[in-house]
Amino acid sequence: MEELKELYDRDFNLWVQETKLKIQNRDFENMDWDNLLDEIDDMGKSEKRSLERYLQRLIEHILKLQYWESEKERNYKHWQSEVINFRNLIKRLLKRNPSFNRYMEDVYQELFENAIARLKVEFEIPPNSFVELKTMMSDDYFG
Repeated sequence: MEELKELYDRDFNLWVQETKLKIQNRDFENMDWDNLLDEIDDMGKSEKRSLERYLQRLIEHILKLQYWESEKERNYKHWQSEVINFRNLIKRLLKRNPSFNRYMEDVYQELFENAIARLKVEFEIPPNSFVELKTMMSDDYFG
């Protein structure tokens, strides 16, 4: 079999299979440690990016429910459904990664500000519109 490091660039899926076999067989001397560590690091980053996307979308839909009066009648149920969906996605991620609770608290303010910056182009949002993270994640809160 070709060296694992070369396989990484040529056929990623086969690299994953071969890496798994090497780990199962405890063949640590022939591991592609650099690429394996990069992939492990990327997995964590990918999960964090998902959390950020879900939280951003949750915030946006709460703000729509609160302040987008001209579209509320037509979209209210859809936005409520999206709020429930994004909360559930966030909760599943947090269940798999409890350490993300702290990360979510750290990025929440910035994500909230980003949502306001994006949405105030579409409708008016008052300056005192901040919603605490705990409230945002409450199952019965819809704005």
